[in-house]
Amino acid sequence: MKYCKNCLQPDTRPGTKFDEKGVCPACNYFETLQAVDWEERREELKDIVAFGKANNHSGYDCIIGVSGGKDSLRQAVFVKEVLGMNPLLVCLSYPPEQVTQRGVDNISNLIKLGFDCITINPAPDTWRDLMRKAFLEHVNWCRSTEMALFSSVPRLAIAYQIPLIWWGENTALQLGDLNVMGKTGSDGNRLKHMNTLAGGDVTWLLGEEIKKNDILQYCYPSDREMENAGLRIVFLGYFWKDWSLLNNGIFAALRGLDVREEPPENIGDYMGITSLDEDWVTFNQMIKYLKFGFGRITDYVNEDIRWKRLTREEGIELVEKYDGKCSPQYIESFCRYINISVEEFWRIVDQGVNKKLFTKNESGEWMPTFEVGKYEEEYSNN
Repeated sequence: MKYCKNCLQPDTRPGTKFDEKGVCPACNYFETLQAVDWEERREELKDIVAFGKANNHSGYDCIIGVSGGKDSLRQAVFVKEVLGMNPLLVCLSYPPEQVTQRGVDNISNLIKLGFDCITINPAPDTWRDLMRKAFLEHVNWCRSTEMALFSSVPRLAIAYQIPLIWWGENTALQLGDLNVMGKTGSDGNRLKHMNTLAGGDVTWLLGEEIKKNDILQYCYPSDREMENAGLRIVFLGYFWKDWSLLNNGIFAALRGLDVREEPPENIGDYMGITSLDEDWVTFNQMIKYLKFGFGRITDYVNEDIRWKRLTREEGIELVEKYDGKCSPQYIESFCRYINISVEEFWRIVDQGVNKKLFTKNESGEWMPTFEVGKYEEEYSNN
């Protein structure tokens, strides 16, 4: 596993590719921001706003997918108060067994700020069955739910004839998943090519008890459907100098966002401002860590290193301390939900562990065999 020479991005991130100097795409993009002509980007933004208003066929200028969390709250407020648009918010809700009270309170808080919001609730039994299938077959329960989460916005945009969709960050530029890179930095029409969505393929969801009509909410519109509807998905974060986890979190907290208070060693999150509407993503980040050698903390510190809020050495300390951490309570509640034992859970997880990066100790715990942040040449010189 190679690490970026600037931050702690590993080359195991799906879709990423380091340059010849050993620097990741996200660091290279961040460096280009110093030379950006922001006036030119503002003009591009004005043109996009004009497109949305000119194609207002339903009374709404645009659509924003929201959870009530930090990113969607800031986007919604910016679009309404700064861009002067009339947005329709769309929230795909988790079932009662999964959604947290914090999540319910946060989406309510966002709506109270003065927005119309449509909530979509997929059939809960199908949701649970597909989540179980995704975990057992792919060691990633999010693989099914993210199909519905990401599909809901363009599906509703087509139904309501609202061609402009605002999205948050461009993961190709800001995280390094080059699979979603469009024609420009603001173009999000390749969003379905991110790792989890796999181009929108839903055939793996089908089975003896799951038919095509059962998964309509999981079907991402085809390229032809999007083209016929004239859909434009635009990354709003591309137009902000200060888009970041911390800045968005502060902005949202000042406007009523309820954040996490759990100890970071229980949730693998020292900020407590991400994935507020459900808890099981905590162990999914743990699984990601075991698959790829990095989790949420790595993403946090990489951003802070680029913004010079942390040194690389301080980032290494945080990653070693918190990345991949998860309290057993979240695993236990998930197992009850999909009706498996905790022992079966770990048998499935063990199948997905990258054995080149981890080995079991005498207590049966997976331990990293890599040194966080170490360059390839440092290994070769030892």
